[in-house]
Amino acid sequence: MNSSYKDPRFQRALNLVLRFEGGYSDHPKDPGGATKFGITRRTLATWRGIKPWWKLPKVEVKQLGRTEASKIYFVHYWQRSGANELPEALGFVLFDFAVNSGPQRAVKQLQRQLNVRADGIVGPVTRAAINNYCRKHTLGHLVKTYVARRHKFLKSLRTYQVFGKGWSNRIAGVLAAAQEILRKSSNKEKSKMNVFTGYKTYIVALIMLFSGVLELLGVNVPAIEAGNATQLIMESLAIIFLRKGIKTEISNA
Repeated sequence: MNSSYKDPRFQRALNLVLRFEGGYSDHPKDPGGATKFGITRRTLATWRGIKPWWKLPKVEVKQLGRTEASKIYFVHYWQRSGANELPEALGFVLFDFAVNSGPQRAVKQLQRQLNVRADGIVGPVTRAAINNYCRKHTLGHLVKTYVARRHKFLKSLRTYQVFGKGWSNRIAGVLAAAQEILRKSSNKEKSKMNVFTGYKTYIVALIMLFSGVLELLGVNVPAIEAGNATQLIMESLAIIFLRKGIKTEISNA
């Protein structure tokens, strides 16, 4: 498991999250106060070891750079939420929820979805529950229902009247991004299976060719009936040169 903020999977998730977070803001009704890249003044002060947090000037938030923000996201949200230990699409939606509402709350909502003890920690029990859920349903179903649960939670907040439209747009964007991750993952798996099927076909053909040649040389191959060696060689050559047309038949043999 990659433990660096340069982890490609983390960076892909972070790029998606930052599409929703934007730059510096200091909305008077936002309980997070001054933020940049979604990093609050309190979070940045904690990261830098400044106590009490309000001693950190707001200008420091405004000047926060992408590299430092990436490191904060990696430690405080990606790793702390356990997103790094989950399938990529589920890890992404958990990560975004953690950024928006805190890692513990995000994990607890997932655990409630899975009907396991909501302790806010992604451990062996939670991971096993995810596997069981996906066997009964699908990973896509889990992602969709979890995102819906998150939306329901946001609607229960008093600040939904102020930020609800933006949150709803974010929820829709997160779900769309997760579904795209799932689609790409599915295509990769299909591609791997196609490659495997191709190699399997050639291996079968080469075994047939080798067996036929041995039989012609006088070596008894029990699986081959007498007089079938020439036919076997011709069929193996047809498989090698015309694999595309007959690979399904060979794969099912």
